[in-house]
Parts: sequence; structure tokens; C-alpha cells
Amino acid sequence: MPEFKYEINDKVALLSESGDYTCEANVITYGDNGRPKLDIRKWNRAENRMQKGITLTRDEALALYEALKGFDFDKLG
Repeated sequence: MPEFKYEINDKVALLSESGDYTCEANVITYGDNGRPKLDIRKWNRAENRMQKGITLTRDEALALYEALKGFDFDKLG
């Protein structure tokens, strides 16, 4: 099985922390020829392991940004 490669190009935000786990937004490149993507996921920094998350292209990140501008965050409680 080929080695899984990724590089964190830019740390955007630390969203939360709980024990050894953090939720982070980063710009990450996956593989040798991948384009950078906005990556939001949980990390276990004690073991330097990534958990499930979501990656967004530039266009997807901009669409989310535009949608959140008008979002009523009070709906989240």
C-alpha cells in the first residue's frame, strides 16, 4: 500500500480542544500533485493522527462562506 502523504500548508484556525483532540481548519495538500484544500477535521495531536473531517476546494469554501454570511446562528442553540 502506498504511503499516505499530506502537507499542512497553512494553519487557519484552532476551533476547539478536548484532551488530546483538537478541531482545526487548515490548508492541506494531499498526495504529490494535489491542489491545496481547506480542511476541517479533528486531530489527535498526541499521536499525530487525523480523524474524520471535510475538505473543500476554493469554490466550495467560497460557497460555504457566502452561505454562512446570512445564516442565523441562533438556530444552533
